[in-house]
Amino acid sequence: MERTYKITAKELRSMWLRFFESKNHAIIKNSSVVPQDDPTVLFTTAGMQPLVPYLLGEKHPQGTRLANVQTCIRTGDIDDIGDKTHCTGFEMLGSWSLGDYFKKEAIAFSFEFLTSPQWLNIPLENLAFTVFEGNADAPRDEVAATAWRSHGVKDDQLFYLPKKENWWGLETGGPCGPCSEMFIVKKPRCSAKCTPACDCGAYVEIWNDVFMEYNKTPNGLVPLEKPNIDTGMGLERALIAINGLNSVYEIDTFQNALHSLSDAVAIANEEMFRTSPEQTQLFQMRFIKQSRIILDHIRASCLIMGDMVKTVPSNSGRGYVLRRLIRRALVQARALKISPDVLLVLAGKFIEEYQDSHPHIKENRGFILIELEKEFSKFSKTLEQGVREFEKLISKKKQISGVDAFRLFDTFGFPIEITKEMARERGIEVDEQGFNVAFEEHRKKSQTANAGVNAGGMAGNDPKITNLHTATHLLLAALNKVLGKGIEQRGSNITAERLRFDFSFDRKLEKEELDKIEKLVNEQIKKGLKISFKEMTVKEAKAKGAIGIFGDKYGEIVKVYSMGDFSMELCGGPHAQNTKDLGTFKIQKEEASSSGVRRIKATLE
Repeated sequence: MERTYKITAKELRSMWLRFFESKNHAIIKNSSVVPQDDPTVLFTTAGMQPLVPYLLGEKHPQGTRLANVQTCIRTGDIDDIGDKTHCTGFEMLGSWSLGDYFKKEAIAFSFEFLTSPQWLNIPLENLAFTVFEGNADAPRDEVAATAWRSHGVKDDQLFYLPKKENWWGLETGGPCGPCSEMFIVKKPRCSAKCTPACDCGAYVEIWNDVFMEYNKTPNGLVPLEKPNIDTGMGLERALIAINGLNSVYEIDTFQNALHSLSDAVAIANEEMFRTSPEQTQLFQMRFIKQSRIILDHIRASCLIMGDMVKTVPSNSGRGYVLRRLIRRALVQARALKISPDVLLVLAGKFIEEYQDSHPHIKENRGFILIELEKEFSKFSKTLEQGVREFEKLISKKKQISGVDAFRLFDTFGFPIEITKEMARERGIEVDEQGFNVAFEEHRKKSQTANAGVNAGGMAGNDPKITNLHTATHLLLAALNKVLGKGIEQRGSNITAERLRFDFSFDRKLEKEELDKIEKLVNEQIKKGLKISFKEMTVKEAKAKGAIGIFGDKYGEIVKVYSMGDFSMELCGGPHAQNTKDLGTFKIQKEEASSSGVRRIKATLE
């Protein structure tokens, strides 16, 4: 029987944008999931991330009141995928005030959207709210509390919570401040001391208003001259709460793919379902998590590859993240005895589901399906090698050690659940505790290694990073002059030590070409070219010959940065004021990144 919903994803997206448009907010486009101006992350991990420069003080070309729906990719909690709420890909409904209105108005907007019959129409008695309780650094947020009470919120619906729950900011410093969260009350509290911070499930978060009113400095918190508002509502989690669902996989965007997957699993395992009730029950219990992993990973893969900036599976960076998602889905499919062709069907369902809200996913349909099929073909060989390795292990031992189980996981992509199941069928035990120890050691090393890459949030304003980012403009212009027009950026990653720049080209560069490119960049640096920008329409930018990723990334009004007559490029990131500030440009390495994409690594000395 087809499920009915109080509100669907399409309806919630539309309602959010219409509401904030009625409050004089400019609707900005969904930016790429590949951040172009933030070197700290592989993907856009939060709705506010593309707006970092404007939260730090830059003027936004569309004004001081903004709203949008932003696609995000977050892989830090990939091991939680399969539970009721975590998703690798998700959408954030966001609104911002850049030095315009503040707490009183933001709370009034939030209250109206949640409770008005014209909008979500949630009864006030079904809601709860939290505000910052205050500490030695910042006072109790009575302004926010008073604002909520002015709309009829009762004291037993309003909770003062500590910094851990109701403060947003980075340990490294920058804009920060208290926040106020909104919750739907799902069931009675577990005790008199229960608050929205309790994990009993009584409260489900639906929205968060962040009041950026301070700048964190080495000397403490300093009030911002123009405080900002940054609000965020997770589309998927909001749909769970509003519709009274139990998991994210029950929302409408998953249903077509879920039905196709369930049918395929039932057909592939028909004999087991018919002959062994006990095995059927165990299989169905396992199927819940494994099917969720498949659905999540295929959907996220489609959102990544269906972006305005194409990403292909590879062995590094965001390509590696994409490869891991695809291969994890394939491992689960094998365990459920379904073929990779079923995963292609699921991809088609998700492309169809998102083609209206994400136009690029429709344009990239052929690309997505071809890359998935190629990756399935490549990994099938590795997967079979893993099965053979498993057979070798059990031929020599009566128990699979934790180290061996982790090797199967890390090298061949076998989740511990699959190793345990395969071992159980042979009457062999698995040292799961030893696996957990090895896994935790691996997780800690990965977290340490990726701390800078997966931090998320505010981008650093290190002058070294700014200079290297500026150098990428000169590099792209030089590539077009040496190799011929039509070279396009395919991605970049910048740290304080080096830049890594991916660009469209189908062969290895000769040493003479690299020398010319390096020389050309350094010539422009020595000229001391002034770096300036102008705001203009996309049409004007194209007419002037500006290069960059046109489309939805920048909106209708764009910033075009110029460096003399050498470089003219769309961008929204930080830049030096003059090329003479950059130093000497040195190309360290040129290599293949993926099919049709080359990579240059370079430094400034």
